[in-house]
Amino acid sequence: MTALLSLEYKGVKEIVGPLIFVEGVEDVGFDELVEVITPAGEERRGRVLDVGRGFAVVQVFEGTQGLSPSATRVRFLGKPLSVPVSTEMLGRVFDGLGRPIDGGPEPFTEDHRDVNGLPINPFARDYPEEFIQTGVSVIDGMNTLVRGQKLPIFSGSGLPHNLLAAQIARQATVPGKEEEFAVIFAAMGIKHDEAHFFRRAFEETGALKRTAIFLNLADDPPIERLVTPRVALTLAEYLAFDLDMHVLVILTDMTNYAEALREISAAKGEVPSRRGYPGYLYTDLATIYERAGRIRGKKGSITQMPVLTMPNDDITHPVPDLTGYITEGQLVFDRELFRKGIYPPLNPLPSLSRLMKDGIGEGRTRGDHADVSNQLYAAYARAQEVRMITAIVGEEGLTDVDRKYLEFADYFEYYFINQRPDENRTIEQTLSIAWDCLSILPETELTRVSEKYIKQYYRKGKAS
Repeated sequence: MTALLSLEYKGVKEIVGPLIFVEGVEDVGFDELVEVITPAGEERRGRVLDVGRGFAVVQVFEGTQGLSPSATRVRFLGKPLSVPVSTEMLGRVFDGLGRPIDGGPEPFTEDHRDVNGLPINPFARDYPEEFIQTGVSVIDGMNTLVRGQKLPIFSGSGLPHNLLAAQIARQATVPGKEEEFAVIFAAMGIKHDEAHFFRRAFEETGALKRTAIFLNLADDPPIERLVTPRVALTLAEYLAFDLDMHVLVILTDMTNYAEALREISAAKGEVPSRRGYPGYLYTDLATIYERAGRIRGKKGSITQMPVLTMPNDDITHPVPDLTGYITEGQLVFDRELFRKGIYPPLNPLPSLSRLMKDGIGEGRTRGDHADVSNQLYAAYARAQEVRMITAIVGEEGLTDVDRKYLEFADYFEYYFINQRPDENRTIEQTLSIAWDCLSILPETELTRVSEKYIKQYYRKGKAS
């Protein structure tokens, strides 16, 4: 194997899936950008995935089809993979590597950034405490999203998580500061009809002008899936921390990302961990999720909503399990609510927003918000218990109060949780519907709401 121009090598030791193994290399760094020249003279991009003892493993973004171990040339460029960043990227559609696929020109910019980003110094992090209105009642009212938070959506196969992701991307605002808000939408491993849905959803509603879309399709090379969220977050970091914008990043589907990581790990011959995933899955996911947040002294912020599908609806699966350890809560889809025709089928009981308490209340949403949320949780949990009892003893064995809880649960599901995919509710509308639900119950059952709020908002006619 001969070296050309010191960092260009002719011939590779082995080609496995999307990986090539180069022997006898020197002065090559981890994550270094690589040019792979095929026997036909075509150039493909890649990056160093692993390096050590004169050996380098290179992942080729465009795949290894047509490569020959003896005739392939590899050129190490001595720099990490970078992408252009510019405000001109808002309103545009790109592939998973940041190349335009909407027919427009390359964004004009002289600024290129490393896709791996720079870790935020924990000491410099500012605590998230500002409310983001998604327009979705079950999120805004009970699992509030806060600026700078990481709040994932746990879904299942066939559930409308893509519909909800698009709705949140269209509707999310920082009340009073709408003009500063941008959305970065990155989709990984999706089908062509899903990609068409996302593009149409943003174009028809006019939301595309403040959105940059990155699409990695199911028939694109899996290796590209590992880069897509990092490209999207690189643009988000530029907009947030250089231009002082508030950015919402939606990543769907992180399970497809993890599957690609497992495939690459197997090709490298690594020892598998839980369910075949590499042992560093937690660390790898953290390099993506921890790029959200706020920096002290900076006006901008990055809020992240990863979407992931749970295989067999199993919340203990490695991807949702590890995600839950890194993020600040989760929104959980429920198949039973979906069967009832309720959209979005988000079950508030297993859902949680750990930072909600700091983003709501007087001056942010409304003074009664925390009490109303706590009471809704308690009442819905009690109603679920009554439903189980009813299945055993029938309604004849219930007390009058128990029947009110059944009435509350139905009203709560069909009027509070349920809303149209194009319905954008303000926080005042959400809290008003919440009081409609609570007013079905006798006033004596509202043990988690302050007396002053009961006097102000409780509607006695509902409980009669």
